[in-house]
Amino acid sequence: MIALCPNPFRDHELRITRKLDRMLREEGFETSICPVFAEEDPSALPEDLKYKALNSCADACTLAVVIGGDGTILAVVRTLHGRSIPVLGINLGTKGFMTALEPENIELVLDAAKGKMKISRRMMLDVSLRRNGQIIYTDHALNDIVLHGYGDCIQMTAWCDGDTITSFSGDGIILSTPTGSTGYSMSAGGPIVEPDAQNIILSPICAHRMGSRSFVLDPRRTVVVRAEKLHGRRAYLSVDGASAADLENGDEITVNKSEHDTLMADMGLRSFYEIAFEKLI
Repeated sequence: MIALCPNPFRDHELRITRKLDRMLREEGFETSICPVFAEEDPSALPEDLKYKALNSCADACTLAVVIGGDGTILAVVRTLHGRSIPVLGINLGTKGFMTALEPENIELVLDAAKGKMKISRRMMLDVSLRRNGQIIYTDHALNDIVLHGYGDCIQMTAWCDGDTITSFSGDGIILSTPTGSTGYSMSAGGPIVEPDAQNIILSPICAHRMGSRSFVLDPRRTVVVRAEKLHGRRAYLSVDGASAADLENGDEITVNKSEHDTLMADMGLRSFYEIAFEKLI
């Protein structure tokens, strides 16, 4: 079964989704339309179509086609976590680093449905939040994990396998995968890393210290970041752009490479370098 996962706020009236659904069914494929973000405004969904929740049919899927932008892909990946289901993105967003196709190339979805695609295996990160010796939150990220102040400068110290690698006051800190290196991490001055690489990227955000720089770490490392000296200042933990938890003084965030990868479908139209050059000039 092919899951079609449109963002109804990008694919208005689900025009592209309807076309894909018709194309795939004419070729004999079973499809399910699984909207993303629809709970924000159910009226955005046309009433003449039938819908399913992605988590209710994910185990039967052989391919997930995401019609939207990178944020839509991140939402789908969270639902599919732990399943070896390729994700193929059609870009209706702005940057679209994770999307393989533009709307004018949607006929290639048929090739992907027939297995005629390359698989780009993307590493993910596992994160846990420890407070007073107890783990109170766990999650996983395809893009990044961010500690950030609510408009306040906060103090952070980071360790790599027990060794201190940085300590500074600033707006926050980003722990990114190579896939996420072209997002918030890049905007904070971090390096661009090939998305198929295996690295943990640590990037300070507006550090009040001249010597604070990004680190590109081996994926086998364990990174711990402690929020310090908050003293009434507010800070939060964000995972793949979604607010996860408010932080308290002394909270520790531990980050490791996940045992699960995300499988991204690559139709071979453009290399990562071509996409980066086009979208970042």
